[in-house]
Amino acid sequence: MADANPALPPNNESFLPQSTVLIVDDNAQNVELLLAFLESLPVKLVTAVDGVDALEKVRQHHPDLILLDIMMPRMSGFKVCQKLKSDPATRDIQILMVTALNELGDIEKASECGTDDFVSKPVNKFELLTRVKSLLRVRHLKSELERALTYLNEVDQEEESL
Repeated sequence: MADANPALPPNNESFLPQSTVLIVDDNAQNVELLLAFLESLPVKLVTAVDGVDALEKVRQHHPDLILLDIMMPRMSGFKVCQKLKSDPATRDIQILMVTALNELGDIEKASECGTDDFVSKPVNKFELLTRVKSLLRVRHLKSELERALTYLNEVDQEEESL
């Protein structure tokens, strides 16, 4: 099937099968809905029931993207986001806050904690899929850039030692 506009580059989503998405929500129905919305994507899906569980799953699975509820027992999404973004080992994980909160103060607090994006409940499937693919693309491109910079740095060091 040909693209509608041949002048546009094809939508390359080859990074998706290598991607892991962590869904964090204390409401089982919300988790089921998000899983159902994302099942069409060729990504690995992992779930956590609260903020403390989320941090453990991050250590176990090294996700590329976290769909993070804000209001949870034991540790809020704000605190999880802040912890992950302040740690050099996890700060590049993309975080999409999924929340029923829509007060300007909550949005500002989410931004201050370091979230990469947010979406309001009830979640629109098309909007969610679009944001997930976009954030995973950003994560993939950042990883490629870091590999290229590391390689260039190694080449520079080799040339200096000659």
